[in-house]
Amino acid sequence: MTRLEVFPILGVPEVRPGDDLAGMIVAAADGGDGTALAAGDVVVVTQKVVSKAEGKLEAIDADDPRGHKAIVERESVRILRRRGDLIISETKHGFVCANAGVDLSNVEDGYAALLPDDSDRSARRLRDGIRARAGIDVAVIVSDTFGRVWRRGLTDVAIGCAGIAAVLDLRGTEDALGRELQVTEVAIVDELAGAADLVMGKATGAAAAVVRGVDARWFRRGDVRSEIVRRPEEDLFR
Repeated sequence: MTRLEVFPILGVPEVRPGDDLAGMIVAAADGGDGTALAAGDVVVVTQKVVSKAEGKLEAIDADDPRGHKAIVERESVRILRRRGDLIISETKHGFVCANAGVDLSNVEDGYAALLPDDSDRSARRLRDGIRARAGIDVAVIVSDTFGRVWRRGLTDVAIGCAGIAAVLDLRGTEDALGRELQVTEVAIVDELAGAADLVMGKATGAAAAVVRGVDARWFRRGDVRSEIVRRPEEDLFR
């Protein structure tokens, strides 16, 4: 791999429960200048539109700034920290994140968006849908915005994937000086999600992006939940 190209898919209309999200993405990509999907692309789709299409929306009191907190408590299997209105919790998916992933941004007033029940399954469905409508094989990543322990600022990471390895295991290979790598495992789907976020932005309304030029050797069945989420017995901080 010598070069990557990253560009947004613009023109995806407002997504509502039950919409054909795969079809909407293919149509928007076909309508752009030079952005039609191609075999071997990685399509990164925001969690928010996936949740909307799957009906993972819940009504709240729009006049109550804490109206979604009961949902956060319900969606958490374990509360790790509380600070003011902020809750850091573990979700049923194994994700450790703010407010159990329950989000009010880019959602109509009076509603909160919840995480998909199974984001890897969501990615597989989108991949199958794109194949059925465009006749090509692409990889799909479902991305969401997370904070990081010890570091300020937010970045997008993968919460689901299909058709691409979640982790590139380099253990047993050699570095540039010929030393054998012992522990190096690269979360490539997180890196691709972060790259896609640079062109989607947080306020532009772009629901998806394409990363083109990804190494073909990375394409295989992938799964965020089994490959990236660290088991509790391996986690020094839980």
